[in-house]
Amino acid sequence: MTAPKPQRRARKIAMTPEEVAAFLDAERTCRVATNGTNGPHATPLWYLWEPSGDTGALWLTSLSRSQRWADLERDPRIAVVVDAGHDYGELRGVELRGSVEIVGEVPRTGEPHPELERVEQAFADRYSGGHVLIDGRHAWLRLRPEKITSWDFRKIAQG
Repeated sequence: MTAPKPQRRARKIAMTPEEVAAFLDAERTCRVATNGTNGPHATPLWYLWEPSGDTGALWLTSLSRSQRWADLERDPRIAVVVDAGHDYGELRGVELRGSVEIVGEVPRTGEPHPELERVEQAFADRYSGGHVLIDGRHAWLRLRPEKITSWDFRKIAQG
C-alpha cells in the first residue's frame, strides 16, 4: 500500500495528516461521486475512516441494488468529499480519490469476515448505538485513497 499523492496546491491551508484524521473522525456524512453512464452521480453516505500510517481506509456501506453500486461495478473510481463550515472563513474539508474494492459478500448477510467484524462494530458504535445492522441489502466498499486533498480556511486568518 502506497501513501496517497501529496497535495500540490493550497498547501498553506492544507490539513496535516493528524488534522485530516481528526476531521474525518468528527464529521458524519460524506458525498460520494461515481461515474455514471449519463455523467457524474453524487450521493450522501455515512462512512468510517480508519487512519493507518501514511494512509488509511474509508469504509462505505451501500445498497447493492443502487445506481451508485451499478456505477462502481462498471468503474470503481470514486471521489468522496467531507466538508464543514458555514461562513467562508470556517470552510474546511477533505477530498479522497481512488478506486473502491468490495469487501465481503454482496449483499452482506453476515458471513464471518474478520476484517468486517471490527469495521461493522465501529460503524455501529458511530451510527447505531453499538447495534450491528445487517439487512441483506447493503454491502461494504473500501477506499484506500490514491490522493487526499484538504483545506481549512481557518488557517488563512492565522497565516
